[in-house]
Amino acid sequence: MNYLDALCTTYDRYSDRAGEEEIKAIKDREISYMLLPISHTTQTAHIEVLVTENGEFYDAEVIPKVNTVLPFTESSGSRTAALSPHVLHDKLVYVAGDYVAYTGETKKDKGFSMYIEQLGKWCDSEFSHPHVEAVYKYLKKAHLIEDLIKQDVLYADANQKLLKKWPSKDGVPDIFKTVTGGQEAAFVRFSVHVPGKVTTPIWKDKEVFNAYQNYYATLLKENALCYVSGKELPLTSQHPNKIRNSGDKTKLISSNDNSGFTFRGRFTEANQVASISYEASQKAHNALKWLIERQGRTIDGRVFLTWGLDELEVDSPVETPIQTKPFEEPQEEVQTMHSLAKAYGKLLAGYKASTEVRNGKKIYIMTLDAATPGRLSVLYYRCFDVEEYFGKLQKWHEDAEWYQSYYNSKEKKWESFIGAPSLERIAKFVYGSKASEALVKGTIERLLPSILDQRVVPADIVRSAVQQASNPVAFETFEWEQVLQVACSLVKKQNVEKGIYHTMTLNRQNTNRHYLYGRLLAVADVFERNAIKATEKTTESEKSKEKLRATNAIRYMNAFAGQPHRTWKTIHESLQPYLVREGSKAVYAQREIQEIMGLFEEGEYNNQPLNGDYLLGYYNQCQALYTKKEEAGEQ
Repeated sequence: MNYLDALCTTYDRYSDRAGEEEIKAIKDREISYMLLPISHTTQTAHIEVLVTENGEFYDAEVIPKVNTVLPFTESSGSRTAALSPHVLHDKLVYVAGDYVAYTGETKKDKGFSMYIEQLGKWCDSEFSHPHVEAVYKYLKKAHLIEDLIKQDVLYADANQKLLKKWPSKDGVPDIFKTVTGGQEAAFVRFSVHVPGKVTTPIWKDKEVFNAYQNYYATLLKENALCYVSGKELPLTSQHPNKIRNSGDKTKLISSNDNSGFTFRGRFTEANQVASISYEASQKAHNALKWLIERQGRTIDGRVFLTWGLDELEVDSPVETPIQTKPFEEPQEEVQTMHSLAKAYGKLLAGYKASTEVRNGKKIYIMTLDAATPGRLSVLYYRCFDVEEYFGKLQKWHEDAEWYQSYYNSKEKKWESFIGAPSLERIAKFVYGSKASEALVKGTIERLLPSILDQRVVPADIVRSAVQQASNPVAFETFEWEQVLQVACSLVKKQNVEKGIYHTMTLNRQNTNRHYLYGRLLAVADVFERNAIKATEKTTESEKSKEKLRATNAIRYMNAFAGQPHRTWKTIHESLQPYLVREGSKAVYAQREIQEIMGLFEEGEYNNQPLNGDYLLGYYNQCQALYTKKEEAGEQ
């Protein structure tokens, strides 16, 4: 099943929600979105005009920039410089019969006549609506701008022309703050005022949506085979934009280059490549927009999306990624696998997911991005069985799981969990905190096949993570600890791919030289750090912030990774004053060093550079030493 068919099927499955406004909370604000009805799009409106049922002006105001749902035609949905009006709500150049009189732009004098003729045909059809007819009656009088000036919504100069800009910096009216490019560029939406009655605004009224949808269907001609549905339906060559957001001008399907090589050379007509019906195009694009707004993850314009056709309840962790929960019986809810999208979102946001799945269900995964302002590409599309998808996801978290710490901004505290790091977290820590969003999204794209197709993790990403973790002096302490955790997770995953398995606890039987060198570094680091804390005179405020100088193990860590034998001699010599000063307290550290040294196989205690395994040894040994200290303190 191709992605267009899957999207059309999704639209059909949830068509009863078309035209219903939905709300989603994002950080400290809420945004609304909608599964758009067929033959409708969205546009940012600046002015709202109320008319009476008899077609008289009632009120008007400047509104914040909000998306408004409006009916459109194939040509208006793809308009650029040429005049092509929408059918109801639109810019002043179309809806204002006195536009030329107040702007002097005579070249655009046909905009209103085209608009009013088009709206009149709808009103004269059997699919008309009383509120639409009220707007039509009012606009036919052709004095909209005059009324808006009287209402102090628009402003004219002494020559009765719309002001290009406000003459001073003081008392600037809302219209100049809201509209970019002058008052004449304002977009107007309409609604009807009924005294003593609360009415649904036209741009939210499902009756109006259905009326226009039925009306526009009568205008479609030329039936042919639709490659998506396999039915004989009216075709279209003009497909919607605004897929990723309301300002997105890119298109998934386009064939407007008749003089270049978009399709010429192999075909003579665009529909020879693929013929798609108007209905299939509308359903697929509207479903895709809805899914992206509802549960997509966007990074630097690249959209990562997952969805399913059937209801599926995912038993995932609580909102903070601390631990997985036991399986629970799925609860009934009407959604397009919204909780499933959370599972995929948590794959990208760093949460470890577990789920009870149902047999025979499908999951669709897409990645979309645009290389140019006009073309949107599907970079990745796969259809999985539910069992297969969650099996791959679970394997990733098992193979790459490690201790992960993060700052909970809601609770304002540091927390931790065991699992795989997020793909975004990997990208940012592998390439540094200043990594561009383009690099972040590219890294995520490269890592996705490691999860969904179980390919090996790219070696350069693991290598870069190890290099970053080997340079702790370049980071703040709290940041470096997270870099180290990510590096350990990737090294562990890479070793699993080679058939080498590591636990997250100290392995005292491991004789790998890289691992042993990491253990030595950890003993030196922890011992010196404890000695510094015990001897350095610091104020209570400094102690609370742990403002202690870096240990020699940390300072020389980068050199240690490249020349371990030579650098260890320097680090060990720097420990001697602390070993002497601590006396009996140093016995344990000395014994640990002697034990580790005894595990080196003959010829392995050399100066060859270390691989990422030394980070695992370092981390495991540090955890063991700190755990021992905590247990001793409790006793």
